[in-house]
Amino acid sequence: MLGLTLAPPPRNRLEVLCIGAHCDDIEIGCGGTVLTLQRLHPACRIHWFVLTSVAVRRKEALSSAKAFVAGRARGEWRIFDLPDGFLPAHFAEAKSRFEELKQAVEPDLIFTHHGLDAHQDHRVVSELTWQTFRDHQIWEYEVPKFDGDLVTPNMYVPLAPALAARKVAVLMRAFRTQHGKPWFKAENLQAIMRLRGVECRAGSGFAEGFHCRKLVAAAAGSPR
Repeated sequence: MLGLTLAPPPRNRLEVLCIGAHCDDIEIGCGGTVLTLQRLHPACRIHWFVLTSVAVRRKEALSSAKAFVAGRARGEWRIFDLPDGFLPAHFAEAKSRFEELKQAVEPDLIFTHHGLDAHQDHRVVSELTWQTFRDHQIWEYEVPKFDGDLVTPNMYVPLAPALAARKVAVLMRAFRTQHGKPWFKAENLQAIMRLRGVECRAGSGFAEGFHCRKLVAAAAGSPR
């Protein structure tokens, strides 16, 4: 299988925007890839954008983000307090937050929710991402949950075993308010990475999966 690589952008610093509806979505969906990108692109800058939170969840999210993103790579971090589960009813306010973000960052790569996710908040965030960033590379991540809405991805990022383990450890340590939820188990988080690792034949045995609607392949130095 031919792999694609992210070439350094013209400004020589990869700008990455991570978007999540809830405080742990980014970490669950693409935490291992965020860690991997920092190894591959030490000069990268990572922006963190979360729409819903309450005080305790915001504290957890900030602690987690600091564990996933090295100090030198930290860009714009915005965690808002829209109500969990009600984003469709707050569409106008959420869209305003996206428009503000558009003026603040110019990402080369965006991580957001899968457009076919069954959770209403996740779908709204995916829709707003595509409305706001129309000329960007967008990778839609997956969040395993009760809904049974996982679809086979069309892009994979193999993960080193140490990074896969670190992802799970940080999630379990940072998001203690979620420990009472049956799906929030270390073995479940590991299982989805192992399954995606099998699907893409990752030598490490671990991977994260993404859905890419549009992808442009070009030789280095060629016009877009």
